[in-house]
Amino acid sequence: MHHLGWLLETFDSNPERFFMIHEDRPVSYSRLLENVRQCSAQLDEHGLKAGTIAAVRGDYSPQIVAALLALVDRGAIVVPLSPAAAAQEAEFLDIAEVQAVWSFPPDAGGTSMLEKRAVTPSHPLFAELIQRDHPGLVLFSSGSTGKSKAALHDFVRLLDKFKKPRRGMVTLTFLMIDHIGGINTLLHVLSNVGTVVVSPSRDPHVVCATIAAQNVELLPTSPTFLNLLVLSEAYNHYDLSSLKLITYGAETMPKHTLERISELLPHVTLQQTYGLSEVGILRSKSERSDSLWVRVGGEGYETKVKDGTLWVKAQSAMMGYLNAPSPFDAEGWLNTGDLVEVQGEYVRFLGRTTEIINVGGRKVYAAEVENVLMEIPNVRDVTVSSASNPITGNIAVAHFNLIEPEDFAAFKKRVREFCRGRLEPFKIPARMQIVQNDQFSGRFKKMRCKTE
Repeated sequence: MHHLGWLLETFDSNPERFFMIHEDRPVSYSRLLENVRQCSAQLDEHGLKAGTIAAVRGDYSPQIVAALLALVDRGAIVVPLSPAAAAQEAEFLDIAEVQAVWSFPPDAGGTSMLEKRAVTPSHPLFAELIQRDHPGLVLFSSGSTGKSKAALHDFVRLLDKFKKPRRGMVTLTFLMIDHIGGINTLLHVLSNVGTVVVSPSRDPHVVCATIAAQNVELLPTSPTFLNLLVLSEAYNHYDLSSLKLITYGAETMPKHTLERISELLPHVTLQQTYGLSEVGILRSKSERSDSLWVRVGGEGYETKVKDGTLWVKAQSAMMGYLNAPSPFDAEGWLNTGDLVEVQGEYVRFLGRTTEIINVGGRKVYAAEVENVLMEIPNVRDVTVSSASNPITGNIAVAHFNLIEPEDFAAFKKRVREFCRGRLEPFKIPARMQIVQNDQFSGRFKKMRCKTE
């Protein structure tokens, strides 16, 4: 059964349009179709049939996209693995019961290697998906505050929302191919015959150079990267006039960073996005480019706020976790764990429930404190987390990256003076530390941990 007939027909109707710019070379949709056929023939040679669980290892390239499409078209269950997952790859392969690994090394000139694994899947969710005769997708959570969970999706459900035509844009692929945001971006571009632009790296200067060289219109990214972009001043060295839209998500946006980006790139619309590996990406609309208030939901989604926490019900929800109990209630609602304020039809994200610091019975939102600390001159980045305390139960701890070296005692004094009047006393970090290492993952998402 061909599950991507409608999408492949769309490619066939637009053969000369460019689907990807990779290593400065344009690749047409007709070439993509040919690559999909070649990948399908390769799958035949190795005897990979519908229901096979296959990992696809690599970063964005014409070949890896073709391989992913060929697997989905024949009804396989795809496990994308980006370079950012290298340290956990062995664990991920075992959890997903992967039967074949298709590797696309960046220095192999487009050639690939397909290896089989002697694994017989035993998870009942795989059996259910195979019974439906539908392709699947396994995505692992980033695990920034805990162990990664493996979400199994019915790919047919994920594809449904992309059948409605929208505008195809020249889009830079920033979010990883094994991230729900990366998959969503890729499917949106392909279904609307837009163009995927692959940046050689995610360094701010390289990203800006790529935007300028390829007339990129859309940059989907994270608040952490936007903060790095502000600090790098790369926007001063390249022509970013083609850029029309920046979307950001995956973590709480610091107000200071949003206001700076809005000020520095006034011709660009800034739009907050929201999604989870468990339910996909919701449609969203920011109140304004410089506003943290956003409306989320749209066709196929229901939302509600209960005790200050956002709940979501989705037609495209995952079937379940492969390594954890189902997080959905009896009616299909998911407690996202994201704390929000409500203002009419808009919400403002405050942080996750796991990021609340209980100081003597009073709640401290890590993101709220970080928003203030990021405004302090000479601060490049800061992460606020919790540490145990025998008197108050917990205290707030701030780990700073500085732009220029500074005397620690003088810096601490300056921080406390800055916070006075901006934060209630119990919210001011009781412990501070200057660190040299970056405090974000390879996915450009802030990493948090509790300090003992």
